[in-house]
Amino acid sequence: MPLSVSHQPALPPSASPYRLRDEGGQEILWANAFLDAQRIRQLSTSSLRTYAFDLLHFARWSLDAAAPPLAELTQSLLQDYVRYQLDQSSAPCAQTINRRLIVVERLYRFHHGQPIPGGQFHFQRYYTQRSALGYGTPRRVISRSLRLKQQRRLVQPLTAEQVAQFWSSFRTFRDLAIVGLLLLDGLRSCEILALQLSDFHPADAHLHVLGKGGRPRILPLPHELVPVLKKYLHLERPDSRCPSLFVCLKGPHRGRPLTAAGLRSLFRHHRGRSCIPQANPHRFRHTFGADMVRAGISLPALQQLMGHSQIQTTMLYVQLSPQDVWREFARASEQRARLYPLA
Repeated sequence: MPLSVSHQPALPPSASPYRLRDEGGQEILWANAFLDAQRIRQLSTSSLRTYAFDLLHFARWSLDAAAPPLAELTQSLLQDYVRYQLDQSSAPCAQTINRRLIVVERLYRFHHGQPIPGGQFHFQRYYTQRSALGYGTPRRVISRSLRLKQQRRLVQPLTAEQVAQFWSSFRTFRDLAIVGLLLLDGLRSCEILALQLSDFHPADAHLHVLGKGGRPRILPLPHELVPVLKKYLHLERPDSRCPSLFVCLKGPHRGRPLTAAGLRSLFRHHRGRSCIPQANPHRFRHTFGADMVRAGISLPALQQLMGHSQIQTTMLYVQLSPQDVWREFARASEQRARLYPLA
């Protein structure tokens, strides 16, 4: 039996429900003690799951490579860990590798109270650090940890034609409401799954949302979305004591909360029906952010609506996609043609 991650939701609230186990099914103490500490810090279940699988990947590499124990880890050995990932046939992206490095560094600091030493090689890099509030004179800081260079993220929203074609493939008010919350309110898929019946306030046309890090926010509901939610609740939602807003409508899980796997299956089915392979929940959220920027919303307001903790994340939507650039070029070219008629 290989190293694995088990899910035990019945454990006490102070323990991580995700546990690493060795070949004999016994708990890997150095990993689970770290996961329990993150649970005490009140990290979300999804974050604990990500930490657990990142630690599993590191533990498997350590076993296969006969790496020394955690106490003897150095930045030089981490270079071997990075090389191992890059040499895989399906190598992960730089962002994934950097995230795994951060988890390992936090693991080492948790057990030994200091950063991972350099070893034979030393990776010094400069990066710009601003104040906690995001303004003021930036200063250059030296970091001695290994990081891969990440490509600049480019937001690629869906076009109006793609949205209309995907939207037309839905037949239930529940599914229309889910897509509407993604497209018209910019919710994350995990935020939609966490919505409770008590979070929907039709009289005031607003929604209580619990975002990343347990940060709550109140969102206004577009006027066209309120009747869709009402019709779902009155006509489609099964009679159930389940407090979740969105539940399964049929099958053996009818009346139970809609799960992340169920949401993925829903979008996978409609991508096939609509022939829009780019359509996924986060792409609809990106489309919301891009549409708001095009409409002239202020960045602080968009940051609040989307639940970003850092304004730099919101700034991604200011960077125009190639389609936006071409559209602006065509508009400007028409105006220029009036000034310089060549025909």
